[in-house]
Amino acid sequence: MTEKLTGGEALVATLRAHGTDTVFGIPGTHNLPVYAALSRYGVRNVTPRHEQGAGFAADGWARASGRPGVCLTTTGPALLNAATAAAQAYSDSVPVLFISPGLPLRHPGRGNGYLHEVKDQRAAMQAVVSYSHRVTSVEEIPVAVARAFAAMTTGRPRPVHLEIPLDLLDEQAEVTLAEQITVPPLAPSLPMVRAAARILADAVRPVVVAGGGAGDAAGELRTLAERLGAPVVTTANGKGVLPDDHPLAVGAGLHHRAVHDLVRDSDAVIAVGTELAPSDLWFGPLDIPGPLIRVDADADAVTANALPDLALVADAALALGALLEHLIRPGAATQGAERAARAREHHGEQARAEGAAHLGLTRALATTLGREGILAGDSTMACYYGALSNLPGYTPRSFLYPTGLGTLGYGLPAAIGAKLARPEVPVIALHGDGGVMFTVQELAAAAQMRLPLPVVVVDNGGYGEIRDEMAARGDAVHAVDLPTVDFPLAARAMGCHGVRADDEEQLVRALGAALEADRPTLIHLLEPAAG
Repeated sequence: MTEKLTGGEALVATLRAHGTDTVFGIPGTHNLPVYAALSRYGVRNVTPRHEQGAGFAADGWARASGRPGVCLTTTGPALLNAATAAAQAYSDSVPVLFISPGLPLRHPGRGNGYLHEVKDQRAAMQAVVSYSHRVTSVEEIPVAVARAFAAMTTGRPRPVHLEIPLDLLDEQAEVTLAEQITVPPLAPSLPMVRAAARILADAVRPVVVAGGGAGDAAGELRTLAERLGAPVVTTANGKGVLPDDHPLAVGAGLHHRAVHDLVRDSDAVIAVGTELAPSDLWFGPLDIPGPLIRVDADADAVTANALPDLALVADAALALGALLEHLIRPGAATQGAERAARAREHHGEQARAEGAAHLGLTRALATTLGREGILAGDSTMACYYGALSNLPGYTPRSFLYPTGLGTLGYGLPAAIGAKLARPEVPVIALHGDGGVMFTVQELAAAAQMRLPLPVVVVDNGGYGEIRDEMAARGDAVHAVDLPTVDFPLAARAMGCHGVRADDEEQLVRALGAALEADRPTLIHLLEPAAG
């Protein structure tokens, strides 16, 4: 059906046709025609207090829901504010559509000092997303949106940037709205599946390594692990793919010595949806003595960091399902649970030692979140030493963490996005006192929406990780100590509740009350809850 629409209307109508009912963004001079169309098509705008917060919130929405998030900015500084969030989404394979106006179609190529003018904002975004595309007509807008959604939902999900020249947003044209482009998941090669099945059938001590790319294949992965009798370890983004109370679950965190020992003792490893990245391994690659089978929708990823003996470039659920059809185990795999139990014990010991200062915190979080809750963590010691390996995970998409890029300020806005996407489950944000200051203003956005959102701030007086690294190098420790902020008072000033908790019992009570509150609650821990 063809309609006469402005560029702004064509954009919003196509977003709505692709299932978008919420966007995260701030109105600006150049994107007002888009905002004029949002309510007309039933699309809610969530207004953060900074465009980086908008990008992180769209990321949290996408991770929690499994559907693309949308971040809408204006030109120039607004889009560049969101670029860090775009880079984080790219790093962690999160589908977020970043939309911005661009300078007019006939703008002088070398510039003329136009408001919000950037030398080449599309090129700036091209450096941090899967691709950045500038449309050149109103008629092209629906096609560009449809292609972006197809790209984000096919193979490895990654962010896309769409730039619409600002003079097109008010221009009218006869437009045909593009239907959703449905691309079937990539099926595996049958000969490769059979070869992988033979390797796994002969394995006596197999191990499964699961990453974020296994999130939509949790059922198939569990069945495969049970048939193989294979212990399962996960990356940060894979946390919860196999429930941590399953007999074959070892836990999350590939950097622990227990994981390296388990893999070294294996005679076959199947890595599903993971790059085996240094940001997960920390101290060096895994020593894999036997055959390595890699399963990934991204042909580049199957050779990243470790060359496989056999690669299945395919959708994880389809690949594992096909493996199950061809995998015959001669006899029961009885020793897998025993191997997993030993590895889990050693993994737990090492995780507790590493996160000793945060064990009370992680127990309180576990009590409050239950089996369905979501933790949105920042790049903070309380998260990567504490929650990563010590907080139980039971479902995919329940641990939102900026693994690859490791940006600060992610947790609070990501928690806002997750809570809006999954209002029925408890969501908690976890920050350090240094990182929270990057996006603390989003407390005002959460308060405006009256979200019952606990925001835990663990205060170690500054940038604790960098402080420790300076000391370990023998350098003078400086520029890392920060004076204590009255965070509860700051939260109350932005319309939230603000309280202090001094021990685990107080924290459990505060978290429980926060989930029942009429607005967000910032909970300030001057020291980590007692271990």
